[in-house]
Amino acid sequence: MNKKHRMFIRMVLASLLRRRSRMIVALLAIVVGATILSGLGLIYYDVPRQMSSQFRSYGANVILTPSGSSDMNKNEIEKSISLLPADKLEGYTPYRYENTKLNNLPVTIAGTNFSSVLKTSPYWHISGELPDGKGKALVGKKTAEKFGLSTGDNISLMNSFTVTEDTELKDIPDYEIYTDPKTGEKYCDHTLDLKISGILETGGSEEEYIYVTIDDAAYLMLSDRSCDIVEVSIAAGKDELTNYLDKINSSFDAIEAKPVKRVTASESTVLSKLEALVLIVTVVVLALTMICVATTMMAVIAERRREIGLRKALGALNSSIIAEFLSEGIVLGAIGGIIGSVLGFWFANAVSMNVFGSSITFRVLLIPAAIIASVAVTGLACLIPIKGAVDVDPALVLKGE
Repeated sequence: MNKKHRMFIRMVLASLLRRRSRMIVALLAIVVGATILSGLGLIYYDVPRQMSSQFRSYGANVILTPSGSSDMNKNEIEKSISLLPADKLEGYTPYRYENTKLNNLPVTIAGTNFSSVLKTSPYWHISGELPDGKGKALVGKKTAEKFGLSTGDNISLMNSFTVTEDTELKDIPDYEIYTDPKTGEKYCDHTLDLKISGILETGGSEEEYIYVTIDDAAYLMLSDRSCDIVEVSIAAGKDELTNYLDKINSSFDAIEAKPVKRVTASESTVLSKLEALVLIVTVVVLALTMICVATTMMAVIAERRREIGLRKALGALNSSIIAEFLSEGIVLGAIGGIIGSVLGFWFANAVSMNVFGSSITFRVLLIPAAIIASVAVTGLACLIPIKGAVDVDPALVLKGE
């Protein structure tokens, strides 16, 4: 660094230090602007993840169903789930629906996996306990009221099926075959004894079912057929989710993956409005920061008119004056950007903790982005005041000196 450059740096620093009060005002404006901008930047990139996690409390956002008349098998289901990123997969739950009888009245049972059901349906409210194995059932509130059932009661589900020469009855204990006197067809009643461990309340159609384990459903129906639907909960945005579904649909002919529109549409709407809000606030903050910095620099130049006039009278070039004032703005912008990026993380984390109850992820690229944005905004804000400095006429300002 030569003497000319060292002298230039000393002039810039001396100018900033001599007018500390005004420069502090400009610096505070830049810090506030950088804090809000960096905080909004973190929120913009991290909140979709937080929002997606919150939306998972409303249920699964993907369902897997059989494609056409073919059935899904367990291996294909597991392979399709393996195509989803493990770090974003909240859980998946299979359901098998069957029509049976309770007290000789029709009722629908749903065979499921109770160990994962609350991962895809966290909104379920259970009075009692979730079944922890075979021989227990979770009864929907409407069904419980219809049959007068409560937690701890024992029930017996019955499946009546036609008996043919190919029917295997060896696994059915205490079976009894009877013949329809009108048609001559033979029938057999197969029962499954269960204990009610809890009553399910959701306010939806789930209250109309009796939930049992997959194994109990297979035992009652004498069939190991696959499930009818698989609910999947995955933390992903609309576009990302579409890519996952396309990958599954192109890989398996017997499985059709579809989004749950009421969940994904609501999530997409909220996120788009959030993005618009962040953009509007960003523009407003940038405008206010530029106005504050420009006003401060105009006041500084007004104070230094005689100094500028004297320098120009002694032969100083306009380029050197522009470089000095622009450098002052860049220094302020850099300092404000560094401070603002640190405070911005604190600001964004405070918002995330209060709104979502979880901390936000720090992004290293935030610091250089905040500094560049602050320097750019400050530089633009200095253009009008600098033009005023260049237009100073030495003859007018030094008249009478």
